[in-house]
Amino acid sequence: MRLVDYRATHFRWQAADGLATITLDRPARKNPLTFESYAELRDLFQALRNDRDIKVVILTGAEENFCSGGDVHEIIGPLTERAMPGLLEFTRMTGDLVVAMRRCPQPVIAAVDGVCAGAGAILAMASDIRFGTARSKVAFLFTRVGLAGCDMGACAILPRIIGQGRAAELLFTGRSMSGEEAERWGFFNRLVEPDALLAEASAFARRLVEGPTFAHGVTKIQLHQEWAMTIEQAVEAEAQAQAICMATRDFRRAYEAFVAKRRPEFEGD
Repeated sequence: MRLVDYRATHFRWQAADGLATITLDRPARKNPLTFESYAELRDLFQALRNDRDIKVVILTGAEENFCSGGDVHEIIGPLTERAMPGLLEFTRMTGDLVVAMRRCPQPVIAAVDGVCAGAGAILAMASDIRFGTARSKVAFLFTRVGLAGCDMGACAILPRIIGQGRAAELLFTGRSMSGEEAERWGFFNRLVEPDALLAEASAFARRLVEGPTFAHGVTKIQLHQEWAMTIEQAVEAEAQAQAICMATRDFRRAYEAFVAKRRPEFEGD
């Protein structure tokens, strides 16, 4: 099945003209995650690796909040009754969601308003671009419930976004980071007014949809893979990646448009 026709069960999914929007939609409880929504999100992002119709994904929450993390009653409570094998099964599944988000070639844009806590903060962190609002509150609050801050890749990814010392402060204390602080520290790419949040994220996404989407996928792959490379390995990997992009029709289209003094129309091949 083509993902433009996908019918989500545990969140809202809209897709048209290359842009898909995932909306976490349990607003009465600030859009928490359940076992089922974790698994469906993981499966969907894994499927996006092989979908050519979806070019960019927006991840957001319904009605003034992004995501309050794992549902206290539907996840936290049941986890206290699980033995170690069941606990590890859960933590590996949640980690697989982050891996799937990082491996899918589509840029993922998080549009964050209000509460963005726990696993919700991880979803925003795992996205490629983050738009926030001044009233948003980002909290990696795992230590506040007796857990380590090293959840779902936080100790690897968050320091690369905001720096080691700032990440350590948030992961040790579990405190909330205000929208202004999150922008100043580099977690949010920009702050927008709440009423304009989704429109701004969509406008940015549309610009990416209209760009060389095959090359965008290569950029995302390199941003992810080069974390574990030496500079020499990274330079060689980028040489190979750029040579591949030079063999695409989009590269030729850009050249022909430049010669003709018109805007290129990319097709992602």
